[in-house]
Amino acid sequence: MAAFQLLFQLLFQLLFPLLVSCVATSTRPPRHLSACQVVQMDVFCSDLSLKSAPVNLPRGVQTLDLSRNQVQNLTQETLAYHTGFHHLNLRSNKIHFIQPGLFKDMTELKVLDLSRNHLNVFALSKINVGPLTAVKSLDLSSNGLYTGMSDYFLAESPSLENLSLNGNSITKISQTTFRGSASLRKIGLHNNVILEIEDGAFDSLNRLTELDLSKNSITCITDFNLCNLKVLNLSKNSMEFFQSATSADYYNLLSLDLSENKMSYFPLLPRNNRLEYLDVSRNRLQSVNVTGSPEKKVFFYHLRYLDMSYNQLKSIPESFFYCMRSLEVLNVSNNCINSFSVANEGLLHTVKIINLSYNPLQSLTFGENTLQSLEKLFLIGNDLATLDHRIFQRLPSIKHLELQRNNLQICSSDQNQQDPLGCVSFSSVPNLQYLDLSENNLRTLPANAFSNSPLTLLDLSLNLGLDMDKDSLSSLEHSLVHLLLRENNISSLNTDLSSLMSLKHIDLSTNQLTALPVWNKDSSIESLNLRNNNLVTLEYSTMLALEHSLKTLYMGSNPLSCCNNLDFLHMVQNSAVVVPDIETVTCVHEEYSEPVNIEKVTQEMCHRSGVQNVVIAVVVTVLVAVIVLVLLVKFCHSRKPKHNRSFNA
Repeated sequence: MAAFQLLFQLLFQLLFPLLVSCVATSTRPPRHLSACQVVQMDVFCSDLSLKSAPVNLPRGVQTLDLSRNQVQNLTQETLAYHTGFHHLNLRSNKIHFIQPGLFKDMTELKVLDLSRNHLNVFALSKINVGPLTAVKSLDLSSNGLYTGMSDYFLAESPSLENLSLNGNSITKISQTTFRGSASLRKIGLHNNVILEIEDGAFDSLNRLTELDLSKNSITCITDFNLCNLKVLNLSKNSMEFFQSATSADYYNLLSLDLSENKMSYFPLLPRNNRLEYLDVSRNRLQSVNVTGSPEKKVFFYHLRYLDMSYNQLKSIPESFFYCMRSLEVLNVSNNCINSFSVANEGLLHTVKIINLSYNPLQSLTFGENTLQSLEKLFLIGNDLATLDHRIFQRLPSIKHLELQRNNLQICSSDQNQQDPLGCVSFSSVPNLQYLDLSENNLRTLPANAFSNSPLTLLDLSLNLGLDMDKDSLSSLEHSLVHLLLRENNISSLNTDLSSLMSLKHIDLSTNQLTALPVWNKDSSIESLNLRNNNLVTLEYSTMLALEHSLKTLYMGSNPLSCCNNLDFLHMVQNSAVVVPDIETVTCVHEEYSEPVNIEKVTQEMCHRSGVQNVVIAVVVTVLVAVIVLVLLVKFCHSRKPKHNRSFNA
């Protein structure tokens, strides 16, 4: 009798959710399809607060999207008894129960998304959800699953290729975790709490090519031996060491991300590799290990991208690059490097981008016939003061130079002129288009400073007191498009900008300008920034010359006169020119104690003021005339001869 009662209780616990679901269904009004979107054989019912699929789904429906609803129990009735799905999206519901064997007859189901539910509750029953006979993509992310729970979803998934277990609470990957999913090609385990990976946990996955273990708590990888893996992401862990197995096997790994870890040593990678992308940024690297016997030396013949930024590297010997025949991008910014040299001919001949920014770099050397493909060089924030004055002429392909926050001075192209000590030449750099020299404490900009260099963008901002020669921009007439001169404390421009026929964007903000540069009707200026200057009156002829091309004008924080700029204000108010900071553009009017926004200025305001001024002037003139007349009359009267009124006897 006791055994019968125990059996009854077990059956009741198992069938009670189904019974509740059935009762709820019987009292629920009929479900309609009208709110869902139907596209051929695909039905989309997301965000409708549904607890199950509509009963009148079209026959042969292939895609059902029930994401972001209120589904709690996943049963045959929930899915309106359809089994022909190819794609089933149940993301972001409240599913905590799945009917055993629900997917057994869904032989066409290829994609199943169960992410952002409460499947940890279902996993407590220790019942397999399968079989998932044909499913190739399964998303179980953000379900509160912890170690061992994923086994109940993967035990019978022979066709599974793409699996996401991101955002769960898994602490360990065991040898049995993927035993029922031997066809896996891509596994996502991002943002778990993985501390341990058992030996051989991935050995049975011969097709595995992409593995994401980022944002976990893994401390080291030893004897890495996944030869078929192509992409491995171990970023944002607590990795202190990475070492591959000592083997002559050929590894197919193409991309390895070890960024944001605690590594003090350069990773020990497979000798025979195809690695193209390596990221070891934001670690604790203090040196790059290039020692070891020749038979153990690792070659990076295929490496194209290497990021070692945000470490503690003090130097990088040239020998480190000897085996990098294909490198295109090198990032060693934000380190402690004080010297960088590429002297050997042909070394790094494929490199296109080098970033050496934010180092205490004092010495920079490029030998002849090195870096022949270099297009972009970043040297921001290095406090460089002296360089070989022809260093950039040795870079035949250089297009983009970022040199802001240094202490460089510019040489003149005139050999008869005495240049500052240690100056750098920017003339005759045949492909140079982008040059940023902001914050360099530049004192002078000599004539022809950029001759025979086809610059399209030149940034000379934040060089306080910069003295520009009138011919400093000579030879840039047909190439320069962007010119930035902000925050230079310039009161007047000696340089003739009207000769720059291709100039479209100019920034003169935060200076001391009292007058506009002169432009003519041939100007191409489209964007002009004049904020934070001392402009009172704008020459209307200059503004009129700009009107045909000007599209954007910044004018805020200038002491403009309202009535002396009526033509300009009319142009702004009635033309197609956009003033993005219009709310801060004000002018001074003598009748108002506060500045007036230029949108509110009218001609009547100034005419009325003019009439009043004329009346006052007339009244004052009349009064003065009357006073003068009275004084004259008195004066004349006092000079009039007096008659003798005495009589003789």
